[in-house]
Amino acid sequence: MIDFKKALGQVAQRHETYLALIIILFSVIAANVAPAFLTAGNLFSVMRGGAGLGILSLAFFVALISGGIDISFPAIAISAQYIAVRTLLALDVDSLLLAFAIAIAIGIVYGLFNAFLITSFKLPALIVTLGTSNLYHGGMLEFLGSESVNVGQLPSAFSDFGSWAVFRFQTAQGTVGLSFFVVIFVLITILTWFILKHTMLGRGIYAIGGDAEGAKRAGFNVTRIQYFVYAYVGLLSGIMGIIHVSMIEYANPNNIVGTVLLRVIAAVILGGTSISGGRGTVTGTLLGLVLILLIDRHLIMLGVPAAWTDFFVGLVIVLGVLATHIRLKVQRKRQGELIVERAH
Repeated sequence: MIDFKKALGQVAQRHETYLALIIILFSVIAANVAPAFLTAGNLFSVMRGGAGLGILSLAFFVALISGGIDISFPAIAISAQYIAVRTLLALDVDSLLLAFAIAIAIGIVYGLFNAFLITSFKLPALIVTLGTSNLYHGGMLEFLGSESVNVGQLPSAFSDFGSWAVFRFQTAQGTVGLSFFVVIFVLITILTWFILKHTMLGRGIYAIGGDAEGAKRAGFNVTRIQYFVYAYVGLLSGIMGIIHVSMIEYANPNNIVGTVLLRVIAAVILGGTSISGGRGTVTGTLLGLVLILLIDRHLIMLGVPAAWTDFFVGLVIVLGVLATHIRLKVQRKRQGELIVERAH
């Protein structure tokens, strides 16, 4: 028999439960303030626009639970995007498949280079990725230039991809469709969840995030796992780069860098992932992402200046870190009390 009281108690203790309640409460308030907030057109637009941010959030999440951190993913994403676009133009080729192949290859190589510096020289991941972020972006601007590629110059494969929809239907506001970007995001979410939850590699990622030395003694190859983590970040960043240029139909080498980092960090931290590694869930990250997207969209609909949007996102990060710290502190206290009770 299922102990519903115990199960309910466990659900009530989860960080994700409170986050889901906050999202519901926020949505109800937002819908009353701006009735257009919960329309199908707005929600599908949020999903389409948030797919790329969600992919980067999963990348940052994987790096964070491994006990590391990677803040070079915006530079990797824009570099992979811009190099892919420039390559297609130079070759006079209009192929979405080739664009993805180039962007993914660049992303993985850049991620592996991050891992090489971190593992070979035992350097802090934050310092390494801060440096490589400027290296990747600056190198691209120096060797490829800073000229934007507008929709008239962009290969049509990108704009065609941006218009793909799984289905469309008619509403009072017009035609609404579920973007194929959302399908890609869902598939990457399932893949990430499966790796972390059902593979030895996933257990190793959590293990080295909790205690790298302990994980090594338990038989995990810490170096190999770190190489996978940063290559995975690069892979997802490359995919996001192609999605982004297909969505806005404009390749600007200064896009993404400086615009998504704060929101990605906010989504992951708000989702309950520990900044010291070893703790966090894909579900929490998704809920954190949803809340950030809803806050962003609601403030835009209310005409709130961008500076205030950044202020609120920054506030969310601070409150998220504080809430996670308090929750972990309470959990440790309860565990300590339980050990004392058992001892007596």
